[in-house]
Amino acid sequence: MLSTFNRRHLLGIRELAADEITHLLDTAETFRDISKREIKKVPALRGRTVINLFFEPSTRTRTSFEIAAKRLSADAVNVSISTSSVSKGETLLDTARNLEAMSPDCIVIRHSMAGAPQHLARMCNSPIINAGDGSHEHPTQALLDALTIREFKGKIKGLKVAILGDILHSRVARSNVYLLTKLGATVSVSGPGTLVPPEFGELVDSGLQIEKRLEDAIDGADVVMILRIQRERQDAAFFPSMREYAVHYGLNSRHLERAAPDAIVMHPGPMNRGVEISSEVADGGRSLILDQVANGVAVRMAVLYLLAGGSHSEPEESEPQKKQKRERKVDKG
Repeated sequence: MLSTFNRRHLLGIRELAADEITHLLDTAETFRDISKREIKKVPALRGRTVINLFFEPSTRTRTSFEIAAKRLSADAVNVSISTSSVSKGETLLDTARNLEAMSPDCIVIRHSMAGAPQHLARMCNSPIINAGDGSHEHPTQALLDALTIREFKGKIKGLKVAILGDILHSRVARSNVYLLTKLGATVSVSGPGTLVPPEFGELVDSGLQIEKRLEDAIDGADVVMILRIQRERQDAAFFPSMREYAVHYGLNSRHLERAAPDAIVMHPGPMNRGVEISSEVADGGRSLILDQVANGVAVRMAVLYLLAGGSHSEPEESEPQKKQKRERKVDKG
């Protein structure tokens, strides 16, 4: 097992080894309880600056990166593309170079074009974190999904994970397939034939199964992960109608009966309720959708901590937290 994470950037899951992924997850676990404290802050990245450069709309990812930076005592700067020089014709590279001239310690980027983070990593000195690039990868989402699975299942190796829906346009699906198969899970994907990428056939030998019927993918699954229909990335008619999609590929309680009795349900959000997932399932007792959101903060704290120059030891407690701990010891006698 690696004692440190030696990568300068986090650009994708495909390039990571299993022990690197495990180290990221173990580090995230050390930060998870911070969000439950009264004082939700540690000084691990005090004096560091994190820039969030988002070229696509985001609620969960951008907000959790901002919260993660602030809980590590870093300064978080959010760049609004609509009011930046990009709207005046400035290129991505020129934008990044100008931001880098201000000496940030880390740049988090989300972009509609696959490969944008990799391009910046080749040209910039600051560590680059991929917060989603086109339909390519979304590494921190896969990490938070794995952290959630490990929290509620106790392991990843040996589990069957069903990933259902718009696989073709989903960066979440790709990152999860890479991560989960590297850690020993069997992954079964299913969706309309037009929405399953042909290159996934090359991964069948690594623990990936491609099922034509949603029921076959769900059968006996320990984890059922639903993907959003990404209409903004679809430039053709991949299925007859949203109604027909909901009938044949939307997850409802009847479909869920085919999964393992203790199966958990996940969704990266945002959800199209009544299309890829019913409200009954999304809000049901098996749903861990909000747990995923909570674990997203811990994972992004871990990634920032390791890439932006934090110590690799246990996170240091702040003085108020140390005082609280001393007072609790006195109260106990």
